[in-house]
Amino acid sequence: MTIIPAIDLKDGRCVRLRQGDLNAETIYSDDPLKVALEWEEQGAERLHLVDLNGAVNGKPSHMKEVRTIISELKIPIEVGGGIRDLDTLNAYFDMGAKWVILGTAAVKEPKLVKEACTRYPNRVIISLDAKDGYVASQGWIEQSTITPLMVLDDLAGCSLAAVVFTDISRDGMKTGPNIEAIQNIVMSTETPIIVSGGISSIDDLRALHSDVPAVAGVIIGKALYDGNLDLREALRELNPDSL
Repeated sequence: MTIIPAIDLKDGRCVRLRQGDLNAETIYSDDPLKVALEWEEQGAERLHLVDLNGAVNGKPSHMKEVRTIISELKIPIEVGGGIRDLDTLNAYFDMGAKWVILGTAAVKEPKLVKEACTRYPNRVIISLDAKDGYVASQGWIEQSTITPLMVLDDLAGCSLAAVVFTDISRDGMKTGPNIEAIQNIVMSTETPIIVSGGISSIDDLRALHSDVPAVAGVIIGKALYDGNLDLREALRELNPDSL
């Protein structure tokens, strides 16, 4: 299970939100590159970058910051937020992103996802962010009537690299992952599942690894930034081969 530190970019800073609320942010650094380098130094195998402004506005707002982080780090980067067309997707790949994450497009423009997978097999990740069982989009502002399994059924056959599944109600809350929902989505697809939301401690990681061993990775944000979870300790216990 790959442990993936998250960097959420808002107004040029590294922040964390509570349940995706842009008005409930905690600012952790004015220097996202410094934060990225710290996670790499501590042993992270990959990094999860999200342009929060881009996710809401529908177009990237942090191209410069993302480009700088990609150019300075040796580990691979996955990036999402505001990617709604092939030109933007191409731009991120051209600057060196290993994977590109499509969230809103997975719900509203499945044809774009399918074309992206054809052009870049195994380099496209879709993000399914669920609230009360339904997928949210536009930076979690819009609630759909579509379930995660409906999205996966529509994209069956696509050469996706992974699916990021987030329980919005638990994101940034450090209340533990939604094991039942994660088990359901893992059993519904052969695509690797990366989970996000609710991780608060090493015990949560142990429970996730024990109860859903098929999970390919876990994205962690607030617990790392608040010091409730030590990245090196987590890597030693759950992913020792990365050290």
